[in-house]
Amino acid sequence: MKVSHAVLRLVAALFILGAPVAGLADKESPRLAKYRDQLDNSVVRALKWLATHQNRDGSFPGGYGQTTAIVGLAAMAFLSKGYTPDSEPYGDVINKCIDYVLRYQRANGCLDAAPGGGAMYAHGIATLLLSEVSGMVDSERQEKIDKVLSKALKVILDAQAIPKDGRNKGGWRYAPNSRDSDISVTGWQVLALRSARQNGAQIPKQAIEDAAAYIMKCRMPDGGFAYQPGSGSGVARAGVGILCLELTGHHDTPETRGGGDYLLRSMGKDGFIRDGQYHYALYYCAQGMFQLGGEYWEVFAERMYRTTLKQQKADGSWGGGPGEAYSTAATVLALTVSYRQLPIYQR
Repeated sequence: MKVSHAVLRLVAALFILGAPVAGLADKESPRLAKYRDQLDNSVVRALKWLATHQNRDGSFPGGYGQTTAIVGLAAMAFLSKGYTPDSEPYGDVINKCIDYVLRYQRANGCLDAAPGGGAMYAHGIATLLLSEVSGMVDSERQEKIDKVLSKALKVILDAQAIPKDGRNKGGWRYAPNSRDSDISVTGWQVLALRSARQNGAQIPKQAIEDAAAYIMKCRMPDGGFAYQPGSGSGVARAGVGILCLELTGHHDTPETRGGGDYLLRSMGKDGFIRDGQYHYALYYCAQGMFQLGGEYWEVFAERMYRTTLKQQKADGSWGGGPGEAYSTAATVLALTVSYRQLPIYQR
């Protein structure tokens, strides 16, 4: 599970070259150009809110703010604008997040500050964060990340290898020893594995193929994706399905285009994503549609910008969901996809 330090240094160098600059969003799209200044200002205000509301230990107030999941999402929100652990003004904020995640690796390898029924959710997000920052930190933190990340990736691979029936094979569920699977938990593990593989970790090709096969089993006749095979389509799940297939070698296929069509139909021209897990859906749908690109991204992005930017509160945060730290971080990650600053955002 070792990662080449030469690869990590190269990734870090490329990342730093892409330092935060206003107006990077959608630079190839004249259609979306009118949103650039507003989008950049919105993200700047949101990150300022997150920074001023971070607890001293690196966590955040509000629902699930003590979990490695919310801390991981918040750190990636700063990274998605091009800020790095060694840059001002948010280097200390990012490093506090990293240190918080590193402190909470359990004896079984799980990265979860508040273990419970959904441990693999937090674990997948936290593992993704460590993979994305690996090679961007100081030598002391890098040494810690190398040890923690290797164990964290092993947890994901071992959890996928738990014996499961044909309906659940290839996916993940709430706990490392779960014998069933769902598309939501699976999505986070796919992102973590894809990021690590991109950074040079020895992730077995079969693990990626098995995950993609599970996502395919969640496809529905209407083009959407189900929470579990055969359980009915949903907007958030469609975003997960599109993104996972796009990142596992199924780019611009009938399956991903069908998912894109389903999302645009479900979203409506008013731009409001109709899903009970609104910010979660926003995060995944934005990433999935960006990977699809072309007209799918431009139509989706224009509707998303038009609606989401109006929802931002005067203090820079977004409300809703279990807490403002979660909703603000997830929204920033959706809005900054086209900045292409996070390695996982690359097409």
